[in-house]
Amino acid sequence: MDTSPDSRRVVITGLGAIHGLGHEVASFWAGLVAGRPGVHRVTAFDPTDFACQIGAEVRDWDAAQHMDPKEARRNDRYTHFGFVAALQAVRDAALDPAREDLDRVGVVIGSGIGGMNTYESQLRVLAERGPRKVSAFTIPSLIGNICSGLVAIELGARGPNFGVVSACATGTHAIGEAAHMIRRGDADVMIAGGSEASITPFAYASFCAMKAMSTRNDSPETASRPFDRDRDGFVMGEGAGILVLESLAHARARGAKIYCELAGYAATCDAHHITQPDPEGKGLSMAMKRALASAGAAPESVDYINAHGTSTPYNDRFETLAIKQIFGEHARKLAVSSTKSMTGHLLGAAGGIESVICAKIIETGTLPPTINLANPDPECDLDYVPNQARPASVRTVLSNNLGFGGQNAAAVFRKI
Repeated sequence: MDTSPDSRRVVITGLGAIHGLGHEVASFWAGLVAGRPGVHRVTAFDPTDFACQIGAEVRDWDAAQHMDPKEARRNDRYTHFGFVAALQAVRDAALDPAREDLDRVGVVIGSGIGGMNTYESQLRVLAERGPRKVSAFTIPSLIGNICSGLVAIELGARGPNFGVVSACATGTHAIGEAAHMIRRGDADVMIAGGSEASITPFAYASFCAMKAMSTRNDSPETASRPFDRDRDGFVMGEGAGILVLESLAHARARGAKIYCELAGYAATCDAHHITQPDPEGKGLSMAMKRALASAGAAPESVDYINAHGTSTPYNDRFETLAIKQIFGEHARKLAVSSTKSMTGHLLGAAGGIESVICAKIIETGTLPPTINLANPDPECDLDYVPNQARPASVRTVLSNNLGFGGQNAAAVFRKI
């Protein structure tokens, strides 16, 4: 096992993304830079009776065009997204399984909810047609670790493999824990991120009952408006964001293209409330502080923050407070944006797709905007890159994600 310093540094060499803005990274990124909203009226089911009728759906998607049709039929939509995005990332990394020690290649792909489509459809079968008609593939299809398993089977990857479930912090936790596996020598390569497909009647009914979602149904494109005074809740999104992570030594040995280094990561808990963030921002502040410390990065070295920025009254205010607590006067010099203004909130996939975004920011020197920021909340008074993308000299980027249960995740990305 390589024990050189470069074996403990973790870099990103491949990116994969599935979203309504694009079924691969290039078109997805182009949509973000253009400030294009990915939110529309829901078409997956008739939303007429729901308080929230809008979402960022992946439209014109046929999983059988991207994977074996038999496997597509046997697996849930969330698995389709994660599986295809993972193979995109592997191709982008030019990672050839035939040339790898597959005992040292692992997969950690998380989902906040898992196979919600399967759960609902098979409950309908049970109610309408009886227990003998329930599919034998129901359990493997709906559980949250199957995407990781399916990717491993496809690649022959026998290294560490499991799913992560921590609500909306899932994707960042999956990526951060995968990086830890590389640093401690358990793997040379990890495929990691998040996938979610929860634009379903039951999921919408449940979130609407919590009054957590926007009801700006007459103007879907402007409904997700993080940090805006008139925000009224989050907008559901779906899709996947997956990274190929490698030790720096391994990436250099095979001549891989390197997007950036995943330099730091931390996970904390608010221990405050099951759905509301700590009003003093304690848990998130500690996550950012620890992530920066693990990266050996001073707060003033950070150029940009990809905020969790859900467009909910509580999150945006408390996240702004936490940023001020950690960055002090430098908070006024930072660029901060919420790409959820365009992508919607992908729940367990949010950290995955936002990590893809962070890598592209470092590669291109372009900051995607916070769109729909027309009337800033007086308590949200930082530079949120309003409404238009911006060129910038970017070396160090921080990404935040928070989840129900009080779970927080922060990751630091740095140019090599």
